[in-house]
Amino acid sequence: MAAPGTVAYCAGAGEDVSLDIALHDAGCEVTVFDPTPRAIAYVERHAPTGPRFRFVPIGWWDVETELRFFAPRDPAHVSHSVVNLQATSEYFMGQVKPVDALMRDLGDDHVDLIKMDIEGAEYAVIDSLLERGPQPIALCVEFDQPEPIVRTIRAVRKLREAGYALVKIERWNYTFVRSPTDSVRRAPTVAFAVPDASRARAIAHRVVRMQKSSRVGPC
Repeated sequence: MAAPGTVAYCAGAGEDVSLDIALHDAGCEVTVFDPTPRAIAYVERHAPTGPRFRFVPIGWWDVETELRFFAPRDPAHVSHSVVNLQATSEYFMGQVKPVDALMRDLGDDHVDLIKMDIEGAEYAVIDSLLERGPQPIALCVEFDQPEPIVRTIRAVRKLREAGYALVKIERWNYTFVRSPTDSVRRAPTVAFAVPDASRARAIAHRVVRMQKSSRVGPC
């Protein structure tokens, strides 16, 4: 598991927060984000108590605004999409913010681990992370479908050029780890703390080990 004290942001709760809770149980400081009404109700029922687990009913995007979150085709599914991945007409309106703005709102000066499953919004968010931060040590992304494969290839290339190594692929779940030297050399020029090299190595090592465990699923 990730090291105790690791700051983890997990976007896209849906109706499965098993990994989020596993991170909390390992001692991480976990914040979960999802504006979907069913997700809000689910997290409220299942969230651990205590200060190390926070839930924020706001979506991720590259600017602060309000967007339509379009429903999935199957009403049994919970995840909604601001880019309307499944070309549906029903939607709800939800607030969205970039991650750096959410960090400031929450009073965090860094994020060690980001996990996102945000139904097509990941491309805009990745660009925002690379431009304005934060740039975590570990980044776990689900590239939701259907989308042209070229978009995923371009996003992976951008992350690798920014110093991330692609350490695991499981279907459309990609895990990237950033080396400590790149964290210092390539981080955006904003007032976010950068973890020291020994802590960064510990986080990266433990996240990779977590990816090899099938008990908590893909990160």
